[in-house]
Amino acid sequence: MGGSTRGPGALDGDEVLGQSPYERLSQRMLDISGDRGVLKDVIREGTGDPVTPDASVLVKYSGYLEHMDKPFDSNCFRKTPRLMKLGEDITLWGMELGLLSMRRGELARFLFKPTYAYGTLGCPPLIPPNATVLFEIELIDFLDSAESDKFCALSAEQQEQFPLQKVLKVAATEREFGNYLFRQNRFCDAKVRYKRALLLLHRRLAICEEQHLVEPAELLVLLNLSFVYLKLNRPAMALRYGEQALLIDQRNAKALFRCGQACLLLTEYEQARDFLVRAQKEQPCNHDINNELKKLSSHYRDYVDREREMCHRMFAPCGSGSSVGGN
Repeated sequence: MGGSTRGPGALDGDEVLGQSPYERLSQRMLDISGDRGVLKDVIREGTGDPVTPDASVLVKYSGYLEHMDKPFDSNCFRKTPRLMKLGEDITLWGMELGLLSMRRGELARFLFKPTYAYGTLGCPPLIPPNATVLFEIELIDFLDSAESDKFCALSAEQQEQFPLQKVLKVAATEREFGNYLFRQNRFCDAKVRYKRALLLLHRRLAICEEQHLVEPAELLVLLNLSFVYLKLNRPAMALRYGEQALLIDQRNAKALFRCGQACLLLTEYEQARDFLVRAQKEQPCNHDINNELKKLSSHYRDYVDREREMCHRMFAPCGSGSSVGGN
């Protein structure tokens, strides 16, 4: 998180003036709840639109009690924070109100009075009763799935009544969710989101005049599905979606590469080589493609050696003592 190395709740010289650090800090903070129950101080401005209700947010946060250097709660130790949905995963009312005031990339400091935090009882043994707490929150990103969830719940006939741009927007949101889940190594969950996006786009492909607008979005989803099936160790499905991507763009290097990877896992070496050589022709300096070709060469040599050894054993002359039923 931003700020000094000293915890925001630590003691300082402000108490000489008869005020606690939090009282002193609150005087220059913005009231965003209307009753001074949630106060905000922006450390770094964000960009774009503020967080929407029902969005899922990706945040880093640390919570402090007054006079304490170390946070009582923090997720900053995580390499990739968990995606949290407003109204479900966010348990503090003050944090939810605070997040609704933030924009992507923003870093802010909040004071939550007990009513907006842990109440009159606190949360023993960490949080004492009637505690005002300070949170530093960084909004990395947010995804608004409310619109997407409502749209996907409609029947196919109802969805067809909406303009294409609406469908493309919802499909893009589903793909973004899938990408986030993929980065979390939640490959099965990512696959579900990608398939929802693909289903929405397939329904619009029946309208001929829209195909040139739908196919670029479909291509991205097919590439993601091919990749996620490789991660799930299901190369046959990865090959299937990679080949569908090639029907849209037969020279797409990623699609050719995914198909090559899938065929290598399936031990279809000749087919793997064909795909990878075509991918290399599109991107000669791509290290991943070149390394995959080296891997293919190594696997193929091992395969040939094993086949040769097997043939040798099958057709080698039997020793005199090894015949069965001999006289």
